Amino acid sequence: MKTARYGLIALCLVVLSAIAVPAQISIGIGLPNVSIGINIPLYPDLVPVPGYPVYYAPQVSANYFFYDGMYWIFHSDNWYASSWYNGPWGLVNPAYVPVFILRIPVRYYVRPPAYFRGWRYDAPPQWGRHWGPNWEQRRRGWDQWNHAYVPARAPLPAYQRQYKGDRYPRFEQQQSLQRQQYRHQPRNEKVRRIYQQQMERKTPSTDQGRTVQQPPVRSQQQRDIRRSEPSRQIAPARPQAQQRGPTVKKPRRPAEVQAPREQGRQQRQQDMEKQRGPGAARGESGKKGGEGRRERDK
Repeated sequence: MKTARYGLIALCLVVLSAIAVPAQISIGIGLPNVSIGINIPLYPDLVPVPGYPVYYAPQVSANYFFYDGMYWIFHSDNWYASSWYNGPWGLVNPAYVPVFILRIPVRYYVRPPAYFRGWRYDAPPQWGRHWGPNWEQRRRGWDQWNHAYVPARAPLPAYQRQYKGDRYPRFEQQQSLQRQQYRHQPRNEKVRRIYQQQMERKTPSTDQGRTVQQPPVRSQQQRDIRRSEPSRQIAPARPQAQQRGPTVKKPRRPAEVQAPREQGRQQRQQDMEKQRGPGAARGESGKKGGEGRRERDK
């Protein structure tokens, strides 16, 4: 009997704890550079901060605000901004956080960090003490303004209420819907810069259709084959042959400088002709003339 009673009490506690947690908010841990760890599946209820041109979300388990047409989150000691209520979120450098976001009193931080303890509940966080003197010098006067003059709050992009859960648009669709459905343009200079950068930003998927020509990259195998090939040696050019000068003919020796044996041979031939007499000479010449005629008749 006692066991059944204890079981019934435990079941009631579980049901009550489930009712106490807001149904529209879930906190998760995302991968680095992919998610800031906050998931808001439904459009949050935004409540004006009295005396400030800012809204905050009391039912969101995060430091969640809306200012000048953009959503702002302070999470893990960083500020993030987005034009849509559930991101994607862009990291904002502390030097570029708009002053009216910095001026939000501590009491409107749903999940204030530990170092907020001891600070005035109705005053803004002591950012200069937290971020150091360099930031303080650069953002001098951020906590001083005329409280009688407060800019008007930007209209809420209520059209985003219909996009929830699986119907939440992709980034490129968000840009198109924002231009068509939300006419407000940021008035603060820093907000305007952040807003324009997000609206002009392109996701990697939109660039996949482009064909980018890159220089050919050789594979490791091709490089190994290239290195293993013997290097070609270029034979040195043959030296051109020297041009020879003009051939100089040697002058013939005159008749009186002929060799002695040639003179002796001629002398013997003359002696033989004298011994034969004139008839032999005529017969020899006739023989030669006949042979000449036969050569011409061929």
